[in-house]
Amino acid sequence: MFTDTHCHLYSEYFDNQDEIRDAALLNGINRVINNGCDQKSNAEILALLPKYDYMYGAIGIHPEQVHNYKMEDIAYVAEHLKDSKVVALGEIGLDYHYEKESRAEQIKLLETQLEIAEKENVPVVIHSREATDDVMTCLKKYKVRGVIHSFSGSLEEAQEYIKMGFLLGINGVITFKNSNIKDVFKKIDLEHIILETDAPYLTPHPNRGKRNEPKYVKDIAEFVANLKGVSLETLAEITNENIKRVFNI
Repeated sequence: MFTDTHCHLYSEYFDNQDEIRDAALLNGINRVINNGCDQKSNAEILALLPKYDYMYGAIGIHPEQVHNYKMEDIAYVAEHLKDSKVVALGEIGLDYHYEKESRAEQIKLLETQLEIAEKENVPVVIHSREATDDVMTCLKKYKVRGVIHSFSGSLEEAQEYIKMGFLLGINGVITFKNSNIKDVFKKIDLEHIILETDAPYLTPHPNRGKRNEPKYVKDIAEFVANLKGVSLETLAEITNENIKRVFNI
């Protein structure tokens, strides 16, 4: 059985939660970690967690919300980190693809949340897009652990994150024909990776063009198992141990 460690299962994208759960279970995915990104999605996730046994949550303020969030939203995250089935502070990080001019504000938002994670001793789920140097600088200021979501960097960057105690999230991008990230993960031990979808985005081959959902972790797992020359059972065993080590699920 596998875990989708990063998805966005809320009403902005999905209105059929029971079907999503049933399809996931039929495909060998028995857990998901539903990641919030703003006040609305964080609150919705907290409401969903008691309803779905297979669902865990991560709550946080995404860097794309840098112009929209309020300090009350940060306080809400801090208040609910100890709620039952909340396993991480995330999705947080830096994104300079569209918003490089907001660099200082994004760093402030990220470091505010890293400080909370350190204080509460909870893992973080990090979004990093065209911002690796600043993300690493911020992370090194705090005693935090967690996951680099949708890792797409170099082998050297991967090794640096691993040295810092972070796991690397692999999603459907690794199955894309034009993706070079498979060459990096060939050289990374399985003890440093976990699987994710980022649903509804980044649907893996051979289902590209469809809305992504947790059941497609199976496609990612099959690709990674083949890439690493291991059985699906071995991949499931190791990645589940990795999840347990970081998220304490």
